[in-house]
Amino acid sequence: MRAVIQRVARASVAVADRTVGEIDQGLLVLLGVGHNDGTAEAEALVDKLLGLRIFPDADKRMNLSVVDVGGAVLVVSQFTLLADIRRGRRPSFTDAAAPESAAALVADVVRLVEERGVTVATGEFGAMMDVELLNDGPVTIVMDVAEGRVQ
Repeated sequence: MRAVIQRVARASVAVADRTVGEIDQGLLVLLGVGHNDGTAEAEALVDKLLGLRIFPDADKRMNLSVVDVGGAVLVVSQFTLLADIRRGRRPSFTDAAAPESAAALVADVVRLVEERGVTVATGEFGAMMDVELLNDGPVTIVMDVAEGRVQ
């Protein structure tokens, strides 16, 4: 799994001019699922994601997690994060999971976040989406998870 995590003041995702998910303060997670990913990768991603200390404390140091600040998470599936651009000019997506298994793992990530008591919103799997955000900081982190471990 590969995730691009952005600390946001607010974020939303729309499909065909209809808002399908939105949050205020929290994390926007663009999530790509690889063909070798499974439940262990989803669990490792969520554990690290919810524990990341990237929100400012009273001294303006990045020392608090999304859980600590009572923030929310917006998860948007994005298979293009698995693009292989090493050869030629057209990206290859052979490392991306098939839609059925990717959808199930994105749903697992959402469920795991919810089970930990964090408000979560989502995009619409497989749809053409418009994502808007106000990046706070800006703080943007790329996370790769393989074999149940954050790389």
